[in-house]
Amino acid sequence: MAEFICRLGTPSGEIMTRVVEATAAAEAKKRLEGEGFKVFAVSSAEKGLSAVLSGGSSNKNRVKQGDFLLFNQQFSALLRAGIPVLQAVNLLKNRSGSAALRATLADVEEKIKSGIPLSEAFEAQGTFPKIYTASILAGEKSGALDDVLARYVDYLKRSVGVARKLRGALAYPLFLLAAASLMVAFLTLYIVPRMSDLFKGLNAKQGLPTVTIVVLTISTTVASNILWLLPLTIILIFSIVLWLRTPGGKLLLHKFLLRIPIAGNLIKNMTTAQLSRSLSTLLSGGLTVPDAWDISSQAINNLELRRRSQAVLPLIREGRMFTEALEKANWMPELALDMIGIGENSGSLREMLDEVANFYDAEAEVRLEQLTTLLEPVILVFMAGIVITILLAIYLPIIQTISSGPMGGNK
Repeated sequence: MAEFICRLGTPSGEIMTRVVEATAAAEAKKRLEGEGFKVFAVSSAEKGLSAVLSGGSSNKNRVKQGDFLLFNQQFSALLRAGIPVLQAVNLLKNRSGSAALRATLADVEEKIKSGIPLSEAFEAQGTFPKIYTASILAGEKSGALDDVLARYVDYLKRSVGVARKLRGALAYPLFLLAAASLMVAFLTLYIVPRMSDLFKGLNAKQGLPTVTIVVLTISTTVASNILWLLPLTIILIFSIVLWLRTPGGKLLLHKFLLRIPIAGNLIKNMTTAQLSRSLSTLLSGGLTVPDAWDISSQAINNLELRRRSQAVLPLIREGRMFTEALEKANWMPELALDMIGIGENSGSLREMLDEVANFYDAEAEVRLEQLTTLLEPVILVFMAGIVITILLAIYLPIIQTISSGPMGGNK
């Protein structure tokens, strides 16, 4: 007998998730329908609840994150004001400035009118995060959809804020790297090749300095073969980018990022904060710890940390303590584990997860500032070293020629 996670609709209209033992998915579905349930989805327990909650369809009209955040803020406010779900969706559909969101909400509205629950209507779009559809499902089950949505809005605000801080912090170092690279390319491909004819007539007896010979060789080779080196470089970069989009390439990149001293700690801190906040959001909606972990862990961006976290769910289902299972993942900071353990033992796990998220959000900001503070001088020193080498290669032959001129020749 195998276990299957089934998403059901009760005769009273409540949406619920239930684990059923059966020899096959078809048997589980038939048995539940015989009991009067409406079966929405059946998935093997090995795949986890996330397989049940993942959207089955794809939608090309992707909703922008800013529009999505604004919609949920307004949707939560309307529900708290007592406006029915269908009317709230209709109001926001008509007032939205995003064509993609209007099309999505129109489809959601039609599904609700046909009797489909709100969570299933959003899930059918195939564009929304698993944690979002799971939060709505939890809100429907608990009867506190407005409160769950308000917590999700807070979660989304913090996630968007962290992403903006990360982009803002890395913008200047990346601009600095691009500007310095253009300067080096200009000196190497334009200035140095044009100085090579001058160098041939200088210091014929003594010969050119070693640094000049090396820079000239590299510069003239690249400049004379630029017509095939440039397309080859573009193809190589394009191939690397495509490979990094594959699961194997992403996993290798994410493993490498974790090994970088400051960047690795930053990624772990940001992931701890994101995971804790998403767990807290789902637990507040009434989901169990195993279901909340299954959904939250699938939303971890770093594939290596996600892979390590796969060992946690089976241990929780075996009856192990949540903190003990987290230790098996072997990536979460010890302080976070201690705080979560205190929350679990005191019966305030959800509140402690919020504290962990707030603490590691602040910790991630400090690490991010350290990273950007370190990156700027490293880039400057590295690129300055290259520029100085090129300038020495240009000016050393001239200086040697001047020093061995008529005055040097009469000695």
